[in-house]
Formats: sequence, C-alpha cells, structure tokens
Amino acid sequence: MRLSDFDFELPPDRIAQHPVRPRDAARMLEVAAGALADRFMRDLPAALRAGDLLVSNDTRVIRAQLSGLRGAARIGLTLHKARGPAEWDAFARPAKKLAPGDRVAFAADFSAEVVAKGEGGEVALRFDRAGDELVAALARHGRMPLPPYINRPAAEPDDEADYQTIFARRDGAVAAPTAGLHFTPRLLQALDEAGVRRAQVTLHVGAGTFLPVKTEDISAHVMHREWAELPAATAAAIAETRARGGRVVAVGTTSLRTLEGVVALRGAVEPWSGDIDLFVRPGFRFRAVDMLLTNFHLPKSTLFMLVSAFAGLERMRAAYAHAVASGYRFFSYGDACLIHRAEDA
Repeated sequence: MRLSDFDFELPPDRIAQHPVRPRDAARMLEVAAGALADRFMRDLPAALRAGDLLVSNDTRVIRAQLSGLRGAARIGLTLHKARGPAEWDAFARPAKKLAPGDRVAFAADFSAEVVAKGEGGEVALRFDRAGDELVAALARHGRMPLPPYINRPAAEPDDEADYQTIFARRDGAVAAPTAGLHFTPRLLQALDEAGVRRAQVTLHVGAGTFLPVKTEDISAHVMHREWAELPAATAAAIAETRARGGRVVAVGTTSLRTLEGVVALRGAVEPWSGDIDLFVRPGFRFRAVDMLLTNFHLPKSTLFMLVSAFAGLERMRAAYAHAVASGYRFFSYGDACLIHRAEDA
C-alpha cells in the first residue's frame, strides 16, 4: 500500500493542546461493524462486558529532554531509547557540534559522554551514573517531553501530572501511552463493578513514535525499536479470559503492539521481555487483541496504519471523517476511539 492511502484532512484547531478535566469527560467514538456511536470515556463500562480483560501499559514518562554544554556550545538532547543502565540513544540539536568522545555537561555534577554518532541527529550517550541514580538526575535537571504538535515553548506545570497515566509505574518512556490518559479512579472503580478485569504490560514508548514515514511504499519503512515486557500474570489472565469467552481489550497501540508482538515472535501469548519493532499495517493478522481503545492519530502515521489494519481502512477513514466533522479532539491530549476488530482482520 502507498503512504498517500493513509492521508486525510485535519484542521489544525482539532489538535488538542490541553486535556479535558476530569479525564473521563473526554469523548469516545465507538467504531463497530457498520456503526459509529458517540459516547464519553465514562461510558466505557457499558461498552464492555463482564469477563472482558482490559490490558494497559504501566510505563512512566521520564524527564527525557536535556539542555547542556559541550564547551561553549549549547546542546539540546531528547532521549529516546535506553541502551543499558547508563546509556541512552538520543536526538541532538545541533548534532553537528558533537563527536564521539565529547562530553556534554548538564550541571556541575551531571554529564554524559558521546560514545557514538548516527544519522539524522542521533547520538549514543553514556551518563556518569546509572539506574535509579540516573532517573533521579533526570528528574532534577530534565524536562517533561511533549509531542511536537503541542505548540507551546515548554511544558507547563500541569503537564507533569497531565502527561502521566493513572497506570504509570515503571520509569522509562519518553512519550506517554496516551490512551491511558483518559482513566480516573472513578472510571476504574466503575469497570471493576461491571466485572471488567484488568492486567498490565510494559512498553517504554520512544520518541521514534513521532518520526514520520518517509517512503511512499510503506513496506519499506523501518520501524523503531522499543523495550517491552509481558508478565506471566498477564499471560495467565489472557488465557483465562479466552477460556471463559471474554474479550481482550488493549488500552492503546503500545499495549496492542506488545501483545501482538509477543505472539508474532513466540507463536502464543506467553511471558516475554525484549525489544519490539512490530509494524502493524493492513494485511496483518491479529491473534491476541479483540478491541482497541486509542486516541486519534496523525495522518500518514504508523499508528493510523495500525488502526486501519485493525478495523479496515475504509471504516477508519469514515470514523475519522465523522470525528473531524463532529469536533472530536485529536492526538495526545485529545479524545478516545473504541474500536472493534474487523472480522477479517
């Protein structure tokens, strides 16, 4: 398929710059076979059934944007994937001022060495500390990374809380799994009371999620890699849900890619951890997920390709046209879309 197949018109004023409050007041477009239904996130328990399993991503966004000095040169860095306890891949601006062996100082007692340099402004960094000590230093000296389509000079104080999901537990993401931003304690309680069970996976979302597809032939696109884990408890919960006739509902494309990525690698939903670079596009065979709760995505993005694979391209074109016409809010701080998998997907 061609990149142009996944283009659509999106007025700039549809791009949400702030979330709604409370979070479960966001709108939710339900996309089922031959039907669209305008709902709100607080209606999710009624849209699901007792015995369904909601699988969310428990990654936590770290302060992944840094500003430092190499000599007298000011360098901006955005971390995007951990290489080890003390090493990260990052995008640098201006990268031309950096070379392997250079040291970038972020504070008098916090710095990193450039250990490698790649293409497109990418560098590999080795920090002067590791693990929890590094995360603590990033919390002191870094900034909350916001998507490039949120148009303000810097993160606002509320973004510290707004850009974390209620499920956030494990530090490592540089972008939020945004479908999880719609949940509140009240909504989780309502889901529990409705008999909807919950489980979690981890996928540390990287900045590569925002990289554009540059090839007209989408099969030539190289997907970025992200670390993920499917715990034994979640694999067991999915097996039990299947045995009882329940549905697996992925909260976000990251949860879906974790589950389907493990099945693609291992042949079944089983405990696993490692890097995933699954590119889901039309023609993909889904074997783990029955429903998907997600936000509205960028034109020509891998995420719009994913939802088009899940529900069918024409169905998603119609859903997005309805969303635009009906004033739904798009992208990270926008509204939600509850998608039923197409029977032939």
